[in-house]
This record gives sequence, C-alpha cells and structure tokens, in this order.
Amino acid sequence: MPEAMIAKHIRVADDKANYDAACKRLLSEKIILAWIMKHCLEEFRNFDVDEIAQKYIEGQPQIADIPVNQDEGEIDNCPVISGMETEDVTMTEGLVTYDIRFRAAVPLSGELIQLIINVEAQNDFYPGYPLIKRGIYYCSRMISSQYGKEFTESHYEKIKKVYSIWICMNPPKSRENTITRYYVEEENLVGRVKEEKRNYDLLAAVMICLGRPEDLDETGVLKLLNVLLSTETKPEEKCQILEKDFSIKMTRDLESEVSLMCNLSEGVERKGIEKGIQQGIQQGIQRGIQQGKIYGTIEVYREDKLPEDEILKRIRQKFSLTEDEAKEYMAYRECV
Repeated sequence: MPEAMIAKHIRVADDKANYDAACKRLLSEKIILAWIMKHCLEEFRNFDVDEIAQKYIEGQPQIADIPVNQDEGEIDNCPVISGMETEDVTMTEGLVTYDIRFRAAVPLSGELIQLIINVEAQNDFYPGYPLIKRGIYYCSRMISSQYGKEFTESHYEKIKKVYSIWICMNPPKSRENTITRYYVEEENLVGRVKEEKRNYDLLAAVMICLGRPEDLDETGVLKLLNVLLSTETKPEEKCQILEKDFSIKMTRDLESEVSLMCNLSEGVERKGIEKGIQQGIQQGIQRGIQQGKIYGTIEVYREDKLPEDEILKRIRQKFSLTEDEAKEYMAYRECV
C-alpha cells in the first residue's frame, strides 16, 4: 500500500476515534443522561429532567479513555460526590471497559436506593453476535463486580440494581426509532407467591435504536438523541433545537462539544470520500466525484464493521442504485 494511502487510513482512524470520544462526552452531560433516564428507566418516569440531573445523578459520570481531573471539586456547579471506574477486570473473566458509567439515587419509601448505570454508544448493530447478549453480560459484570465494594461475605441484600443502556446509531430498519427493555420478572409456575420486587429486580438492558427525527411525532428522548447525534444537522441548528424543543440550556462547553462532534463527523466523511476518489483513480475508473462518494461511503461503513448485506442495502438507498450496480461497486472495492 502506498505511503499516502497508509497516512490517509491513519488520519481517518484518528478522526473516528476523536468523533467517538466527542459522542461519549456529549452523552455524559447530566441533562442528556437525565432525558435518557426519564424515558427509559421506570424509577425516574415521574420526575422532571432538571430534577434528575441536579439531584439524582451522583458525581460526574466517568467516560472510558477520557482522563478525569480528580482535583476539581465542582463541575458545572454540581459537587463531585463520587466517581466510578469505567473498567471491570478479573483474573478469569478479563477486562471490560464501559463507555459511560455513573451512579444514580432514587427516592423509595423515604430512603435512597442506588442504581449503577452504564451507557454505551454503538455504531455497529451486527458486530458478529446479538448485541443484547453483550448488554446482559455487562449487567452481570456490574453485579458481580460489586462484591468487595458494595457488599462482602453473604450480604447479598446490599446488591445494587444495574442498567446497561445501548444507543444504537445504525440499527436495521425494523428497529429504527424504538426503545426496548429486557429485565427479570416473577412468574409462578406452581402455586401463587409474591416476592418483593426489589429482591429480584436487579438488572435491565435497554436498547435505544435511532432513526430519522422527522419520522417522530413526539418530542421525546428518541428525537433528542437523533438530533444530537445526527451527522447531517448543522451545529447551530442542533443547538437551536435542543434549546427550543428540549429546554436544554446551551452552555459554552456543551455548545463547543456539539460543534466539535459535527466538525469531526464531516471530517470522517470527507476523508472517506477522498479515499474513495483515490481508489477510483488507482483503479482506472474515471467516472467523477459521484463514484468517489460511493467508494468512500463503502469505506466508512466497512470501518464501522457493518455487515456486507447492510452496506449493500444502504448504498442502494443512499445513491439510488440498482441491486446489480450496488453489487458491482461492492465487488470492485473488495478486489482492491
């Protein structure tokens, strides 16, 4: 591979890493997490988003691979109560790194219960295994890792409930603009008994699958996340929608993060197009910028590890190709 192409691959990978980090920082904003919690967690459905953000999210959410200044006592005028590590590691099960991890407290019968919540941003809905299984595994790891921290010996009554929330930005069509929860419930097979819910309601995985914001009638968390993570909406428009429709105050830091994520998104797409154009020239194809865009889009989707059939479907829709034309582009790219 020529040095120029290697350099372009490195730059695209670097931009994608920065873009992913920017997404995580945006999602870790307390007001954004509060919107997610209100619409996806039963414990918070009757609470106002501002109340959730200011009163019930403990400390500052920790972000994977992003250093946190431990010396700062306050962030956005909210005291840092406690941080959570984004890594779980055991000798036998290996290392798990969470995207965003934090604690939340919920009033219940005059006392506070603890929730340990993990939020993941996922580009690839088909990474080679059912994504929900990974979500349930993360829940299990968050429970087992409480031993020695939340409880010791046989004090299982101290286990805290955990949530693993997955925000999927490229779901299949059938899952677009959906929120699905997977949890433990009681079922009587013989006889009729009633256990206290808090003794078994210890984990839940939630799948938030985004789509197109214009397909949504309500101004809820799906529309919020669709706007926030859109690669097409301009930063000024995003800030305006967030402030007007969702009453999210645009602080200097939040506005800066929105702008940075949009710029990085454009950079990833532009570099993918440049790579596609370069490949078109090297292959002797002189059909102009449109073909470069097609090859670049295929390159970006493959960087995201989308399945080949999903890439085929997407480029057909995006560029109005016939199935044979799309297959020709895919096959030509694979020969490079």
